[in-house]
Amino acid sequence: MHPSRFPIRVGARSRLLLRVFFGVTPERAWVTIDDEHVVARLGWWQIEVPTPEITRWTIEGPWRWITAIGVRRSLRHGDVSFAGSPRGGVRLDLQAPVRWTIFSVPALYVGVDDLGGFAAELRTRGIPGEDARTD
Repeated sequence: MHPSRFPIRVGARSRLLLRVFFGVTPERAWVTIDDEHVVARLGWWQIEVPTPEITRWTIEGPWRWITAIGVRRSLRHGDVSFAGSPRGGVRLDLQAPVRWTIFSVPALYVGVDDLGGFAAELRTRGIPGEDARTD
């Protein structure tokens, strides 16, 4: 299969903040997926996870604004989030943690604009999952 690209949703109220503190522009806010890798880019930050290492996905959200936008790392679990809106995202659970900067990342959240389309793309690659949104 050929690579698919999904823009990360950037909320109107978050746009300036994300631009100043994270370097986010429309050209630097996306997720690509192919048979080998999922690559997420948000501003100056990028993470790459091997597609075969993704064991399942879950659509989650919406989240609180203050805890959702930007590049985030959970202190409790070590998950990493690339999101530009509190609307929600797709959680990618990994078979084994991947290395990102100095951290080991067990799961990645991506706040793509088309949550259902991204989930469908994962499903076509044989990765199971569910829509667990609260709305």
